[in-house]
Amino acid sequence: MKEQMERGESSESKPRDDDIWAKLVPLSSCYSDIELRSDEIVICSEVKSSSVEKQEWCKITRNKDQVSAIMQNKSSSAILVDEKVIEDDDTTIIRCGSEIILGSDTEDSMTYRFRVIPPEKSCSKQLKILLDPEHAKCSICLNVWHDVVTVAPCLHNFCNGCFSEWLRRCEKHPSVLCPQCRAAVEFVGRNHFLHGIEEDILQSDSSLRRPSEEIALLESYASIKSPLVINSGRKSRRKRIRSSTDEEIRLDSACPQCVNEYAGFHCNQSTVHLQCHLCGGMMPSRSNSGLPQHCLGCDRAFCGAYWHALGIAGSNDHPVCTGETLKPMSERAILRIPFLAHEKNRHEQYITENCLSQAGKSLQDVISEFVTKMNNRQIDRTRLQLNHSEMITAQTHVCNECYDKLVSFLLYWFRITLPKHFLPPGALERENCWYGYACRTQHHNEEHARRRNHVCRPTRGSHML
Repeated sequence: MKEQMERGESSESKPRDDDIWAKLVPLSSCYSDIELRSDEIVICSEVKSSSVEKQEWCKITRNKDQVSAIMQNKSSSAILVDEKVIEDDDTTIIRCGSEIILGSDTEDSMTYRFRVIPPEKSCSKQLKILLDPEHAKCSICLNVWHDVVTVAPCLHNFCNGCFSEWLRRCEKHPSVLCPQCRAAVEFVGRNHFLHGIEEDILQSDSSLRRPSEEIALLESYASIKSPLVINSGRKSRRKRIRSSTDEEIRLDSACPQCVNEYAGFHCNQSTVHLQCHLCGGMMPSRSNSGLPQHCLGCDRAFCGAYWHALGIAGSNDHPVCTGETLKPMSERAILRIPFLAHEKNRHEQYITENCLSQAGKSLQDVISEFVTKMNNRQIDRTRLQLNHSEMITAQTHVCNECYDKLVSFLLYWFRITLPKHFLPPGALERENCWYGYACRTQHHNEEHARRRNHVCRPTRGSHML
């Protein structure tokens, strides 16, 4: 008579009252959790024919990393662990979330999920850092920083909007001085570390938070998106010692508009410069010129579109990117599916290629169609992991990397809205992965990536939308 498993329990040589470090959680609500308390446990089951007889399922041994374990099959039949067959006495590593199927037949099988219980904080001493809000205030507006920026070399901090206005007022001066200590400013950039402290202070004391109208006004002034290089009068000093070396000549001519006037603009001694993220070349920061200088998706500066609009090409004295580095989506052509598409899952990318072929459409046709849908607000942008995602349209200038992210996002929507008959037969037979596009197993387990559909929303885990 074939044995049939009713429930699982842990068997320990010496029962202990230690804290539970993990559980085997059954998917069926008819069964209870199996709690793991000791570092080495044998999991047993009761057998229908006898309440005394036990059947060993497996032995679970906790690893030193405290977040994984080694499971050894102790039963006479195979056990499936994350779709991998574990024969009698074989071992495998299980981690939090691992799926364990006990039993060889479908009707007798029981499915458990291995869950690691986070340890309680046992440290009685915690380091607390007390920060006086007075030390986190902008010396221009005398309020707690908003979108804090740091200037160098003096390292004083200000609101983005406040310092942006200060820069505008210094345009006609030979140098930009720090509003706090009056040292010459050579560089200014957003400080993401202090931005986190800024948020913590405002959460701890809401009375320090400014009215929304004031914040909106401050953000309208803010022009510092990527690091700015400020001449601070050094240009004239270099001119006096110019011609001594090629390096000094290159420093003076790093920006073409520092040397010659183009389109009615010539850099002066106080002109603030942006450094191109791609080629490292310099260009004047001209937020009011109407010429594209930043990618809206990542806020990084790229010089190609700016110099291309002015008809300036690169030379040995000043590097200039091609106009392809920063372009609107509507002007881009795409021939291949990006590497980032479908969370880099090559199996899903291959299915998408087949779907395009079945639908009789080119990749460019599909992207153009879904860009239009995005423009018309027909697509939920929640998953679009770009800055200012709600502002992005077909005419938005984006860099190549952000364009790949946009294409990957639109291909996800193409797949989930595609009629099922366009899918290859093998793809239709797959079940959805519980964790959908957020699944991490698909990145390191080829079999799992192939056998489960990951172009779907999560139905388990913390990524559910």
